[in-house]
Order: sequence, then structure tokens, then C-alpha cells
Amino acid sequence: MLQRYDPRNADIRYWVNGVLRHRDEPGLSPFDSVVQGGDAVWEGLRLYDGKIFALDAHLARLRRSAKALNFTDIPSDSDITSAVKETLKANDMRDGVHVRLTLTRGVKLTSGMDPRLNTAGSTLIVLAEHKPPVYDTAGLTLATASVRRPGADVLDPKIHHANLLNSILAKVEANVAGADDALMLDSRGFVAETNATHLFAVVDGALVTPRTVACPEGITRDTVLELAPQAGYEVTVRDISLVEMYTADEVFCTGTMGELAAVTTIDGRTIGAGEVGPVTAKLSAIYQAHAREHGTPIG
Repeated sequence: MLQRYDPRNADIRYWVNGVLRHRDEPGLSPFDSVVQGGDAVWEGLRLYDGKIFALDAHLARLRRSAKALNFTDIPSDSDITSAVKETLKANDMRDGVHVRLTLTRGVKLTSGMDPRLNTAGSTLIVLAEHKPPVYDTAGLTLATASVRRPGADVLDPKIHHANLLNSILAKVEANVAGADDALMLDSRGFVAETNATHLFAVVDGALVTPRTVACPEGITRDTVLELAPQAGYEVTVRDISLVEMYTADEVFCTGTMGELAAVTTIDGRTIGAGEVGPVTAKLSAIYQAHAREHGTPIG
């Protein structure tokens, strides 16, 4: 699965600390912390009919992550929201849009790892693109990666950080295997998530999903955990083995960029009937309706 380039993004403008620039115009210092060491936090937002879904939850997670990394001069939620709105307005965007928020530790006086070299405060980057949900709705193929998801003893997954090499290495393995994405295990051998999304399995009409001991607490995941019981589905959060995924009736992944997407093959095993299952289809429709109805208007 390779995302397709949307020609509507040819002339988009992005935001860096109050300045909007054309996508081809450089606007980030080589001394910025994200360039120096991937020292940044991020969020992905989706725009539906002029409203950003779960904006407050995303900003809260961004703030928690920045605070955990001891960032200084973190912009207020209102300032970040204003930057997002200005970026969307400059690009005349109202629907089918994905927004990547990145907050870095800021520009350093000289290259180096020490945060004391940062004296100018943080850098806010807002990148908005025309981007409908990116996954194939007919079903995804996963391959289990040898790269493991680290737990809190290595790098606490509650920090939604921008150093994604762990995920990228797993994605490389998936690409080589001819799969759409990688399924990643934690250090104990239990299922964590994919390289980019959370996972749910359907077993005997009920949902199970891994604990967030080695993956972030996802906003879309949380929404499914809220909506599924309302739709009559029992949900259990627990450790899940790879074999349980192989033998599940249905498997689907969740994320802002791709919403809900069915998984039909894992490591050569056909999941369920090998097609989008009824529970996945129903919850996907419920989620899409919920996301379109609830959100923060961009004005």
C-alpha cells in the first residue's frame, strides 16, 4: 500500500511559527531540534465538512507529550488552533483533509543534543493536505516485523514523539514482504499495533484490543472503545497473542489518517472470510458518521 500523490497539494502552503510558506519554500532551520535529533511531538488531525474531529483530545495529548519532554514555551491551545485555522483557510480546505501538527523543542544555538542549547522556545509546524482515508477499504495485508515496539522501560509510548525510526524499520520489512503494513509485537511477544495504527480483533461477536503498554493511546482507538458498546459490542482490553489474531473472525486497524480499515491477511493467514466483516463495516460507518457530526468548526 503506497499513498497516492494528490495533485491538489501541488501549491499548498504550510505554517512555521506564524509564517505561511509554499510547500517548495524551505522554512525550517537546520538547527531545529527535530532536524538535530527527531526531538519533537506530533498529532494527526482530520477535517470533516469544516470541522476538526477530536481537536481537544489531540491538543491535550500534544501538550502532555511536550510537557513530558520538558519543552518550554509550549503554545496555548488557542494559538495552535488559530494556526491550524489560518493554514486551512490559506489552502481553501474544508473536507477530506489531514493535518499534521508538529511541535519541536525549537532552534538550537549550535548543533548538539543538550536541551540547554535551546533558548528560543518551541517551533510549531502545521501541514495540511488534501488526503482522504489512505487505506484500501477492501482489506489490508499485514506481515509481522522482527522489530519490536518498546515499552515504558525503553521509551514510554505515552510520549507521542516524532522519532519514528522504530516504525519505519518495521515498515521497511513489510514492504520487502509485499504487505501493506507491519504488525508489531511488544518485548514480551504480544501484539502491540501496526507500524502506524492500532488493532482490534473480533472474536465471537465481541471486540478485543491490546493494552497500550507498548503503543500510544490512540484517539481513534478511544473513539471505537466508546462507540462499540453503544452499538451493542462488548470490548475487552487485554494482552493478545499473534495466534489469536490469526484465528479471529475479523481484524481491523484504527487511526486518524485511515479511520477504520479491515485486515484480511496476516502472515499469509486469511482472517475470517478474507473480506471486510460485518462488525468492521458497521463500526466503520458508525465512526464516520460520528466524526462528521462531532468536531470543532474552523470558521
